[in-house]
Amino acid sequence: MRSSEANNQRTPGTGGPVAPARVLTLATGEAGTARDDAVAVEAPLEVRISGKPMTVLMRTPGHDQELVTGFLFGEGIITDADDVISIERPLEASDADHANVLNVQLMVSRRALEADRLFFSNSSCGICGKKSLASIEVQGIPVRSALTVARSVLNGLPERLHAAQPTFARTGGVHASGLFTAEGELVAVREDVGRHNALDKLVGWALNEGRVPLADHVLLVSGRVSYELVQKAIVAGIPVVAAVGAPSSLAVELAERFGITLIGFLRTLGMNIYANANRVTS
Repeated sequence: MRSSEANNQRTPGTGGPVAPARVLTLATGEAGTARDDAVAVEAPLEVRISGKPMTVLMRTPGHDQELVTGFLFGEGIITDADDVISIERPLEASDADHANVLNVQLMVSRRALEADRLFFSNSSCGICGKKSLASIEVQGIPVRSALTVARSVLNGLPERLHAAQPTFARTGGVHASGLFTAEGELVAVREDVGRHNALDKLVGWALNEGRVPLADHVLLVSGRVSYELVQKAIVAGIPVVAAVGAPSSLAVELAERFGITLIGFLRTLGMNIYANANRVTS
């Protein structure tokens, strides 16, 4: 499915990714000050397959169709955008729920659907609801890419990502995933309260644009790198994954196993390379 609807940033009826808040700011030795502020929206999105509830994703509204596309791709339910006939708001949903329900029509039934898996995914967990240890085994092939990236290019990416985060600028409460070229050009960025959601939105965009596998791109995430982010990068064929935070032990293990260059603590003046350092040039 490649449509303009899939690229809309604002989800109808949700009011957007930011909500107003009234806060009382307290500083040591000073009286409290009440003021208006903004917080990132966190809301449930029910995903249905042919009208049957499949999962509930806790997300920041916006780019919902991309989120669902990227999520289904990461779960192995679809293999490309053409497997999706449509992603639409169901007509029978109430006004209150209309913006928070998406029904997906697929070309074929995938094996993941045959397991009849219904689970809940919150904004801090990308693998919540998996039934067993076997179900979190990564399904993918080693990433093959001749991509190399200069250290100087990598050092400049955090500032470029930060400058492209409007929701974070207003709330300080969302993660971001940014896709860059080897020359440091920002291709696309997505934000969400869930770091895995932000990456699903980005991958969903790339699928709709016919760009997957993303063998010529660098992924930068705004927080730490955990298992599920590297897993999603493997499925999308991303050869370089960088983060401003730390990786987990399983993220390092997966990166080594599947040929991904994994970078943590990326800063203007340095970085740590945890796996496959050969793609980083001086």
